[in-house]
Amino acid sequence: MENFFPNQLYTSSGEPELGIGIVTEVSKGRVQISFPETDEVRLYAIESAPLIRTVFKVGDTVFDKHANSMRIEKIQNQDSLFIYFGEGKSLLESQIGSGTATHTVEDRLFAADIDSPEKFSLRRETLYHDYNRKLSPVFGFVGGKIDLIPHQLYIAHEVSSRFAPRVLLSDQVGLGKTIEACLILHRLLVTGRISRVLIVVPESLMHQWFVEVLRKFNLWFHIFDEERCTSLDESAPDGNPFLDDQLILCSIDFLAQNPKRALQAISADWDMLVVDEAHHLKWSVENASPEYSIVEMLSKIAKGLLLLTATPEQLGVESHFARLRLLDPNRYSDYSDFIDEIQNHKEIATLVEKIYNSEKLNSADKLYLEKFISKEKIEYLKSDEVLRNNLIEDLVDQYGPGRVLFRNTRQAMSGFPKRIADLISIPQNENEPLLIEDLMEEFSNDLNKNSENNLEFDFQNDPRVEWILKKMDEIYPSKILLICSSKEKVLALESVISERIKINVGIFHEDLTLVQRDRNAAWFAEHDSSQILLCSEIGSEGRNFQFAQHLILFDVPFHPELLEQRIGRLDRIGQKDDIHIHIPFVERSPQEILIKWYHEGLNAFESNLEGGNLIFNDFQGKLLNIFQIQDEEKKSTQLKILIEETKNYQQELKLKLADGRDKLLEINSFRPKVAKDLIQQIQSQDKNPDLESYLTQVFQHFDIEMEDLASRTFLLHPSSFASETFPAIPREGIQITFDRKRAISRDDVEFLSWEHPITTAALDKVLSSSFGNASFGILKSNSNPSLLLELIFVLETAGAESIAIDRFLPNTPFRIVLDHSFKDVTNQFTIEFLSRNMYPQSNLELLQNEAIVDNLLPKMIESAKEIIQEKANLEIEKGLKRMIQIVDHEINRLSTLQEKNNNIRPDEIQTAIQEKEVLSNLIKKAKIRLDALQLIQVQ
Repeated sequence: MENFFPNQLYTSSGEPELGIGIVTEVSKGRVQISFPETDEVRLYAIESAPLIRTVFKVGDTVFDKHANSMRIEKIQNQDSLFIYFGEGKSLLESQIGSGTATHTVEDRLFAADIDSPEKFSLRRETLYHDYNRKLSPVFGFVGGKIDLIPHQLYIAHEVSSRFAPRVLLSDQVGLGKTIEACLILHRLLVTGRISRVLIVVPESLMHQWFVEVLRKFNLWFHIFDEERCTSLDESAPDGNPFLDDQLILCSIDFLAQNPKRALQAISADWDMLVVDEAHHLKWSVENASPEYSIVEMLSKIAKGLLLLTATPEQLGVESHFARLRLLDPNRYSDYSDFIDEIQNHKEIATLVEKIYNSEKLNSADKLYLEKFISKEKIEYLKSDEVLRNNLIEDLVDQYGPGRVLFRNTRQAMSGFPKRIADLISIPQNENEPLLIEDLMEEFSNDLNKNSENNLEFDFQNDPRVEWILKKMDEIYPSKILLICSSKEKVLALESVISERIKINVGIFHEDLTLVQRDRNAAWFAEHDSSQILLCSEIGSEGRNFQFAQHLILFDVPFHPELLEQRIGRLDRIGQKDDIHIHIPFVERSPQEILIKWYHEGLNAFESNLEGGNLIFNDFQGKLLNIFQIQDEEKKSTQLKILIEETKNYQQELKLKLADGRDKLLEINSFRPKVAKDLIQQIQSQDKNPDLESYLTQVFQHFDIEMEDLASRTFLLHPSSFASETFPAIPREGIQITFDRKRAISRDDVEFLSWEHPITTAALDKVLSSSFGNASFGILKSNSNPSLLLELIFVLETAGAESIAIDRFLPNTPFRIVLDHSFKDVTNQFTIEFLSRNMYPQSNLELLQNEAIVDNLLPKMIESAKEIIQEKANLEIEKGLKRMIQIVDHEINRLSTLQEKNNNIRPDEIQTAIQEKEVLSNLIKKAKIRLDALQLIQVQ
């Protein structure tokens, strides 16, 4: 690890365009570098800082801050700083001007310090790949290890394209709000729009979130709790632990129970705040809970905000208003005004639904529509689909609440499987008189599973196990996922099943490490592996087992939402087959009561269950009372009454939800055409073989072995040296695939895309060093003997990290080939032609010719630079025009909409105006830099 000291000089390997930087501050684990030439400041983690020490050598010419030159004759190192002497004077390292050039590409060539043409070719290819990936309209969306679900990609695209996104994601359960939030975060992080993120979730969802962002998006969030904060306090007593990392995940319970930590979190700046289960934050006009108050303060200092909740506004208008005021307290400041506005939105939504369904319009409808289109056109709405769609777009854009709220429903989506419930009533075994007592004790233990007194289970004579064994034989080789409430049950079931049928049984529980769980889940997914995977409740948290179609509920959880989570492991959007849910239970056991209530009262096994928390809160006490009844007849009667009450309750709930459907919101939450275009572009990248071909070359150069495992799937295994070169590749190796479908089905296989850390490490490894930037080779050609110089220039902008300038002017490579008469012969000597006919040159006599090195080559370089500068100026003009066109369009659109739609925040418009000014300055100041050159002797 590098030791940093104030006043040392460094350059950034990742951003060489920043120029020479000077160390201004060194603190625990962090180093701050100021880059005077570009007026930028960067803060790096010392452990992974992409910095190269700037050291000049004897013979170099350097300049002080007043542009006075000095040729270096002697160098001293004093207190970790260099002192340069020459021409009767000295310069401290910190006195050297930022415009001084460091060791250049030309220096390497002139000193005959060269690489092979093959390495030059790889560097050239790397520059173009880096340019193309950043310019892609789906950059940031390709790398997720996820199915390409249209509504998720639409929402992520819409939100991440905004200047200051602050939205509420409220899709129904099973539609993937977490994936939508992760997609938004990933794109904003990859494109450099944000860097500091805080995710706040209930304690119970910490593990699920950590796994989701890591496994599917390669984002490593640091979990913050009291133990971690205390540890950081010990090393930096006066510091703020929430400034120690960029990506942080913590529980709302932790912040609410510790005012000191809450204050520290609020004191740290955040580019984005994400809050899951936001409906649990209690607020009323009279009072706010501590959790709500903390999130409210965090939301005020965070630039962006994502709130996630599955509870629709119809289940509590006051609660819905509480969430909206977090997004925009100025816009949503008065609850009574909000109530009035809701009614207006409903009236417009009703009109939009009529137009959408081509229904007959009354005179009031037509009069209202005259604000948007002529009377004549109104008459053609039924028959003219284009006119109808354009009108709906206008109404949605100007009046819909979709600027701050997104909600998709299962009714509006397709791709869900059919659920088939199989309730297996098992008669009591007369030879097991204590069975019911055992089952009652098991049920009691499940209800109090947070207790430390867990039972030791023995299922040797349990009739449910007998049924499972028969079912396995009946449907073999179909995969079966079995979920039960605890690790103890999993281990007991594993023991009896593997003993009875002498097979390996897959297990999945909380005492296994994350790696072990991944391997067990991946093994289960294999065709010839275990038929059954036994999971504790942790198996219902965020895992995708949709390759299976059979789910056995060995027990049934008491909470409806937990039941929906279990079924959701198979019942997922994109599941291709019907799923069979098997629920074996013993007659007169406590589970029978719960199962009947779920099935007959809620139809929870065969249909998606909404409002699980409300149902649980209203019925848990009544259910517990029934369990206490000793008389079987009375118990049966009370259960029938409760089932009828539950059915009526759910019918009212469904009507309430249906009545509250907002067509404006539904349309604005999903635009199929936009989503279709995104998916086609992503699929095109997935199928393109360029990435696999490119990385194969890189791995060969850096001694990474690639062992074939399957189609487009490999085991990467580094040499001891390469393991340091590519820290994302562990010493023991890693399985990777370029096949999205295979990656999704295997938790232990990494999906490589242009956004994966292994890929970005490969790009950085080539571009952040001198790899291949100076080359000399022989070209076998029918042309007359001559001398060629191939040069690669890069047009660079040095900008603020939060400005995604790559959308308009990414680092742009320019290639030119000159002959010894200074003629541009680029079109004659194409990349393909040179790649086929170039050979290394071991005889370097040509580079010892002073006339060539001191006179001809410098003139060729200068001539090439003049030609490229003209092309760069044109590219700058194009980038500036592209930026103004896009940003002005958005500013004008937002300004126009603000007159009619109060959901357009003034600060969003102001942010766009400020960003336009910054982008304009950065693009105008873009400069070309010679990145690589290759001397070619034509024979």
